[in-house]
Amino acid sequence: MNLHRNLESDKFDLLIIGGGITGLAILREASERGLRACLVEKNDFGWSTSGATSKLIHGGLRYLENYEFGLVRESLRERRIMGL
Repeated sequence: MNLHRNLESDKFDLLIIGGGITGLAILREASERGLRACLVEKNDFGWSTSGATSKLIHGGLRYLENYEFGLVRESLRERRIMGL
């Protein structure tokens, strides 16, 4: 099936770029409002994180101002594990 060809003839109210949690939430909201939405993602859905744009997943740097070095170290370790 050539999905690209099928999408060329369809009309949408909204184009959502990115299948992370933010994009999926927008798709759901649009659907509930009766809008025809098209969501495009360069990889598989859930491949990456919306933190790349919304900064929801941080490196623990906000803990530095309170001198919570253990939390900073833990946050940075978790980021490395997640590949961020």
